[in-house]
Amino acid sequence: MAARIDLTLDCADATLLADFWKTALGYVDEPPPAPFRTREEWLAQFDLPEDDSVDDAAWLCDPEGVGPRLSILRVPEPKRAKNRLHLDLRVPGHGSAAERWARIRAESARLVAAGGRVLAEYDGHHVVMADPEGNEFCVAAGPATG
Repeated sequence: MAARIDLTLDCADATLLADFWKTALGYVDEPPPAPFRTREEWLAQFDLPEDDSVDDAAWLCDPEGVGPRLSILRVPEPKRAKNRLHLDLRVPGHGSAAERWARIRAESARLVAAGGRVLAEYDGHHVVMADPEGNEFCVAAGPATG
């Protein structure tokens, strides 16, 4: 049986990144585990230091249960280098290469409006972007089928 994976992003501002990635992925806030009704209630069981806050982390999930869970955790150190692992966001749809590129560009523009930035464009193929804290990801088309 294959292992399931969760993805974790370290950050300075968990709320900022959670808002961006919910927009980018169509994810939602993951409900707290049973029997807890809120994240605050769940976190209270861990006897965390007083300076820890529920705003120091976010847990996101695919509302359809298909994609991996995304944990976003505040850490004290800043991002210092290029990510060794990054996400590729695949824009769905069929059509010609020009139509797929137009969808990639439109999705990139939508993510810029949400707080991301374009780092590089590889014309007709993919766009390298960064989230609001500089974590790199790519926007590309799904498999070419038309």
